[in-house]
Amino acid sequence: MFLTIRNIPKVSWSSKEPLNFKPKISTFFFLCFGLTLFGIGEGLLLVSFTGASPWSVLAQGISNYVDLSIGTITFLISLFVISLWVFLNQKPGIGTVLNAIIIAVMIDVCLKYISTPESFELKIVLAIFSVLITGIGSGIYLIANLGPGPRDGLMTGLQKKTNLPIASVRAFLEISVVSIGWYLGGTVGVGTVLFAFGIGPCVAFGLFIVDKISTKK
Repeated sequence: MFLTIRNIPKVSWSSKEPLNFKPKISTFFFLCFGLTLFGIGEGLLLVSFTGASPWSVLAQGISNYVDLSIGTITFLISLFVISLWVFLNQKPGIGTVLNAIIIAVMIDVCLKYISTPESFELKIVLAIFSVLITGIGSGIYLIANLGPGPRDGLMTGLQKKTNLPIASVRAFLEISVVSIGWYLGGTVGVGTVLFAFGIGPCVAFGLFIVDKISTKK
């Protein structure tokens, strides 16, 4: 069952080491493809106008207390999260850098070219779809093993330390972050709740599906 997955699967196109600056073309392709899906998912959640992702809620909350833009705060949060990797034996890679670039670009593309549905029901459907796409995209790029993004690195690092299922670790992180962000005054919506509780299982599902497809003979 995908909800019990405790390790990032390794497939034929996975890089042997995160610190690989000359990956196979297939590895690099799946890295970028996964990050593109991830960014589209984040962007669609914003387009749905049902609430931001938990980490964006945290940035909003912090912005109420410091004179910095949400974008700048998000960047600083990422740096802080990466600094925690020292205690989790996590290794950055080109995927860590491309994570920030590709996801940011795809969010802007979604906001510019995709319109918000008019009905509340369609907004909820879009929000659910966005969480699913984000999870699948996360699963693809994590299996590429070219270095996780700040949040996913924290997730996989904590998973290795605790040996808990990935779905449980990710859900704990997202729920904790959104709770802090909400306490600080960040905006929480239905989409935020869907993301906080759904992203863990969706990431695990993405890992499961990619592993099964890639190892299918």
